[in-house]
Amino acid sequence: MISASRAGLTASAIVLAAVLTACAEPPAPKAVVAPPPPVTLAPKLIEQASAYRYYMDRASKITPAFAAGPDIAQALKVGVAYEPKQFLQGAIAYGAIVALQDPAFVAGVRQYAGTAQQRQEIAYAIMKDPAYVVGLQGSSSAAGLVVAALGADGATFYEAGKTVKQSAYDVQRQSWSKADVASRDLRLAQAKALSATPVVGDLAETSRLQQAAVGGQTLGLSGASVTPPFTPVVIRSMSIAALAILGYGAETNMETLNALMVEPNIASCANLAKLNLYQCLAVSKPHYEDIFCLGQHAMMDTARCVIKASGQPEPYEYKFVPKVRPDATYTVTPVKKPAKKPVKKP
Repeated sequence: MISASRAGLTASAIVLAAVLTACAEPPAPKAVVAPPPPVTLAPKLIEQASAYRYYMDRASKITPAFAAGPDIAQALKVGVAYEPKQFLQGAIAYGAIVALQDPAFVAGVRQYAGTAQQRQEIAYAIMKDPAYVVGLQGSSSAAGLVVAALGADGATFYEAGKTVKQSAYDVQRQSWSKADVASRDLRLAQAKALSATPVVGDLAETSRLQQAAVGGQTLGLSGASVTPPFTPVVIRSMSIAALAILGYGAETNMETLNALMVEPNIASCANLAKLNLYQCLAVSKPHYEDIFCLGQHAMMDTARCVIKASGQPEPYEYKFVPKVRPDATYTVTPVKKPAKKPVKKP
């Protein structure tokens, strides 16, 4: 049996322990790390990317299967139907969605998405200088995807334009091609009107790009990692993608996002392509000359701008020399490269 005195000591110890426990500081709560915000890209940017895809997909499918003037007129409507500013913004927005397809880049940016303060610091650094994104982990592989995607768009469009341009010579063996275009002034006015009208993307493509932007669908693109320097268009595409990962790509931040999509060099390239197209259409008379304007200025010149934006080597042609078909009714004098001037000896 336990003695009364021993029982009393035990009871006192229990009471004392309870008092000490009550007076002790409670354990500090475990820090709860908030999950990073979901990838958010403004619907306006998705629509711009969709409009870019809509134009590129349609215009790249223009073929030289011209049998009459109305065929050329219809192809011209497709080829001229982009507004330069929207076209450039659409290319950058599409590039941003492409960059979001790269898991290494998304993971690299998310390293800085742990706290609201950290996200804000990185986002503000990108807004101040878009090139800041080049130093983030995964930027090389993301840039590789953007370069490959835009470069492929431009190359496909350029080759289609070369085929159309060649047909301007091939078609001359058909008498109808030498007839003058009717209502030439109206045709030029329509080209200018279409060039000033924003394009609306396909609904299904818009939905597909929306899913791709948030990681719900893949675009099935591939590209090898590339090293800096990157073109401004590639950098701006990645900067918008990074802001989307950090939670700063929403509609409420559109003013900043619009500022990031301004790139003077490519904008000037697209505007010059349009100007050359207008001048070509203003002086062209027979149908085959309209085909030349379409192939060279609406297609090849525009495609060159996209290739330039990607950073891939621009196609170089000293001077276009059409292939003369055996049954052609015209002749072409080959263009010779100018002889090099002799170097004067001192």
